Amino acid sequence: MHQIRYFLAVSEQLNFTRAAETCHVAQPSLTRAIKLLEEELGGLLFHRERANTHLSELGRMMQPYLQQVYDQTQAAKKTALELVTGKKLQLRLGIMCTIAPTIVLDLIEAVRKRHPAVELLMVDANARLLEEKLLAGELEAAIYCLPGDEPNDRLHYIELFREFFMIAIAAAHPLSDRNAIRVQDLDGENYVNRRNCEVYEYASSVFQSQNVRTPMIYSSERDDWVLAMIAAGLGFGFIPEYSINYPGVVGRKCIEPEFWRDVSLVTVRGRPHSSAIGVLVREAMRVRWLGNEPLVLQGSASVEQS
Repeated sequence: MHQIRYFLAVSEQLNFTRAAETCHVAQPSLTRAIKLLEEELGGLLFHRERANTHLSELGRMMQPYLQQVYDQTQAAKKTALELVTGKKLQLRLGIMCTIAPTIVLDLIEAVRKRHPAVELLMVDANARLLEEKLLAGELEAAIYCLPGDEPNDRLHYIELFREFFMIAIAAAHPLSDRNAIRVQDLDGENYVNRRNCEVYEYASSVFQSQNVRTPMIYSSERDDWVLAMIAAGLGFGFIPEYSINYPGVVGRKCIEPEFWRDVSLVTVRGRPHSSAIGVLVREAMRVRWLGNEPLVLQGSASVEQS
């Protein structure tokens, strides 16, 4: 690890003397360590031409790999220290703002009770903003979905639950006596829009393909305002099943076609993580999401069957 640290210092400084000063080591010791690393890798890592020290082709090729080794080692040392000292582990978790709080309460409570050293710092935002923050390193993990988008190769997904979209209407609405509402049944009905709706574009195209016209009379980023407008009889809404929790509003399943969202716990592939991420993943796989079997049991069953 000293050899790698010295190599990275020379790569940054492009000067052996300054690199030795940065690493607080005598220059001959640093030079010997670089030579040992070159012998291990089978070639020169630097070319020294008077005052012009620069990476060789092998050095340029090795730099990202050695940087990754160094970063992961530092992360491992940090995690070990946190565990040994019992230090608080902060975990920045993003949660999609359209997910009902009741859905994630079991996960939050499990982390709090079984892992008191983990401090959850939760951020709520729309799905696209969460993904941007996750990739930028502002979040360690996020719970969200982007229906219709291809999975991002840089991200790792653990699907947690599937939630159906409902037609939310006032309890006194003529359609409230039905168990399910077809898209065709909504032709001519006023529509109250949730601006953060994940399936809005796809749903709009389906309505248009069936020649169903639903004039939008109100739009808001806040689901509670949307529900209040629906309760007042101003129109219908298109809302996830477990988010319909307002007096005077009922939900009926949308059919022909059905709409749903598959919500996942998302992390960045290959990024060094603290042990808090392992805690979060383990507890997420133990939760009975929407009353279903825990993911850890489903995974065990699939392994046994294979």
